[in-house]
Order: sequence, then C-alpha cells, then structure tokens
Amino acid sequence: MSASASPVLITGASQRVGLYCAERLLDDGHQLFITYRNEREGIKRLVKRGAVAIQADFSGESGILAFIDELKSHTESLRAIVHNASEWLVETPGAEAPVFQQLFNVHMLAPYLINLHCADMLRRSAPADIIHISDDVVRKGSARHPAYCASKAGLDSLTLSFAATFAPQIKVNGISPALIMFNAEDDAAYRAKTLEKSALGIEPGPQVIYQSLRYLLDNPYVTGTTLTVNGGRHIK
Repeated sequence: MSASASPVLITGASQRVGLYCAERLLDDGHQLFITYRNEREGIKRLVKRGAVAIQADFSGESGILAFIDELKSHTESLRAIVHNASEWLVETPGAEAPVFQQLFNVHMLAPYLINLHCADMLRRSAPADIIHISDDVVRKGSARHPAYCASKAGLDSLTLSFAATFAPQIKVNGISPALIMFNAEDDAAYRAKTLEKSALGIEPGPQVIYQSLRYLLDNPYVTGTTLTVNGGRHIK
C-alpha cells in the first residue's frame, strides 16, 4: 500500500498488535490517527513519531459519537479504518447482561457507527478500506466466553454487510487471528498447551497480522472476506 494523502485510522493502538501495526504504518510513511482508552507508553511513542492520538470511550453510544465528532475535526478524508479496539470481559453470575452490553458496544456498535458516519470520509480517498479485527474463536464458539464470542461473530457479519453496502468504492474485509503473542505472565505449561492447539505450533508475533493487513489494503479485488490467521487450528 503506497502512502496516501489521506490518513489511516487504527482503533485500540496502545499496545501489542495494534501498536505494532501502527508503528509499521508510520514506517511506511502513512499519516496516522490512533485511539486509546488508557494512555500507555506506546501512545506516547506513536505521538512522538507524528501520529494523532484521540482518547475514546467505545463502551456506549455517546462516547462513540463523541469520538467521531473529534475525528472529523481533524481530517476530512480517510484512507482506511482498522477496527482493532477490543475488550476482554468474563461473564460472572448475576452480571451477565452488563458484560454482554459492553462487549457488544465495543466490538459491534463502535465499528457500526464509525463505518456509517465516516463512509463519506473514506469515499474521498481512492482506494479506501475498512478492516475488522475479529477472533478465530468465532469458528467454533466458546463455552467459557459466549458473550465475547458472540460479539466477535457479529463483527464478522458486519464485514459481509458493509462490504455489500459500500461496494465498489470501499472494500470491507476482516482478519480472524488465534494465538499471535503470549503475555509476559503466561507460564511455560500454558504456552506449551496453547502451541499444541495449532498445526504449525509457533507463536508467530504481530508481524503476521500486519502482513495480513497489508494484503487486504493492497489487493484491489478482495472484499467481504475474513482472513483466518490461526496457524492451522482448524485442521488440528
């Protein structure tokens, strides 16, 4: 993807995969807008390199709409929107509904409203892309985390719907990862058990998501597709 006069927006870019992809886009010469919920060292690093950071609360409609207004005050066009912001919450007895609502808001309502309200900004760029970061758990469901899984499945459905709605001016695709990076606190037993779940058996690192992102941005003939990046879990 050659550098564009219009900036790229990545939501949830303060750490891990989002931070890595943001840094790589800056390396490639792109103007960049990033969102964060809690300021981390990664945000300071990105801002120092020229990214525009906007604090955003995607847990409810008012926060999402406030972010959209703030974004529009900074730019009239966008080359791409990468919906990376994510929430990890566990349902506990008696508190299932609030958890489900917050996961729905972050994983579905925020992309839905941002896509609708920013479509004209994308149409001012050619080419233009929307990319939803989903989760491979959607493929088989989750007995332990049904609310998280359901909200990510809804995001996959939005990929198809928006691809049909916005074609041909805007391509809309998704990326569905499984284990990409361990957390520092993950012990050896957990790491070994997790690696056994995939056919390739490796911790690939965030570069594989950036490679997938670049493929979707660069290819002019792909829309309505979700790339599975799971090391072959589905064949294990």
